Amino acid sequence: MHPMLNIAVRAARNAGKIILRASEDLSKVEVQQKGTNDLVTNIDKEAEAIIRDTILRSYPDHCIVGEELGEHKGKDADYQWIVDPLDGTTNFIKGIPHFAVSIALKVKGRLDQAVIYDPIRGELFTASRGQGAQLNSKRLRVSKTVDLGGSILATGFPFKQKQHLDAYTEAFKALFIHTADIRRAGSAALDMAYVAAGRVDGFFEIGLKPWDTAAGELLVKEAGGMVVDFAGGVNYNNSGNIICGAPKLTQAIIREIRPVLTESLLR
Repeated sequence: MHPMLNIAVRAARNAGKIILRASEDLSKVEVQQKGTNDLVTNIDKEAEAIIRDTILRSYPDHCIVGEELGEHKGKDADYQWIVDPLDGTTNFIKGIPHFAVSIALKVKGRLDQAVIYDPIRGELFTASRGQGAQLNSKRLRVSKTVDLGGSILATGFPFKQKQHLDAYTEAFKALFIHTADIRRAGSAALDMAYVAAGRVDGFFEIGLKPWDTAAGELLVKEAGGMVVDFAGGVNYNNSGNIICGAPKLTQAIIREIRPVLTESLLR
């Protein structure tokens, strides 16, 4: 295992211990609203703090961007860690056992290492650039599905950006009539990890942040998949609008939803 991936795994497991312990007594979890339909808990913050401490203990000069604690500007800008300490906070708060720790590392602007850790199931998804993707050390490949017929897709509703609800609904309808089914589980990081594992064939969502998708992006690509924006380009880190899956299936998703989306979602 790459030494920096090893540190990412250690950080994810450390955070997972905090999250698991808290999930056993949710009455003690402190919940705040940081935006419209956007919740944060003391556990998100504690998990991110231990991730940050674990990384900086080994790499004190590296930069870190986290969902909850913001940016740590290190001396070495070539190394940037991107952290979501608890993706699926709403599930966690409600006691729904589906959430994950997501950690990615960019080296000189390119994704290099990735970890998505599901502490409930003990599932550790990892990837190193050029070395493939693994689940608990077993090699991952995206689904072999090439068209929408019979496919299972994952998605997330635009609950923070309800102004896009009509466009999203039209995209959902355009895809749903062709697929076997569409799932909405509440963690974009795990959705993308499941694409990498071939558990679902593809994934699409509006308005995500880089910490939601960075680790999943590398996992999907290293598992042989494609990651694009709604226009088929690579602007998803800016737009937050993302599609991923096996290459041919991803192209099929684009073909169906592009005609029904507003211009603002295709930028």
